[in-house]
Amino acid sequence: MDQKELFYQRLENKLNEETRFPSNYLFKFIVHNSESLILEVMNVFDGMAADFKQTPSKNGKFVSVSILVKVESANQVIKKYKQAAFIEGIISL
Repeated sequence: MDQKELFYQRLENKLNEETRFPSNYLFKFIVHNSESLILEVMNVFDGMAADFKQTPSKNGKFVSVSILVKVESANQVIKKYKQAAFIEGIISL
């Protein structure tokens, strides 16, 4: 198992231990301050009732995107992180 898969497995285990599903989950990502990248992040949650918040960095070069969404399982959380991982330069928090 590679490092990424090991990370996701540990996260899934931790979520299952500490969270009662269904539950609200706060996803946080950092991307370059580009409308197209922000839109890509939002598209990961397309079709879900989600609250989005954007906070630009001090110098305006990056933006933090926070998404509060109701999830049904730890597996759904992992799936969204994996989908977001394909966005250029994204940092998942």
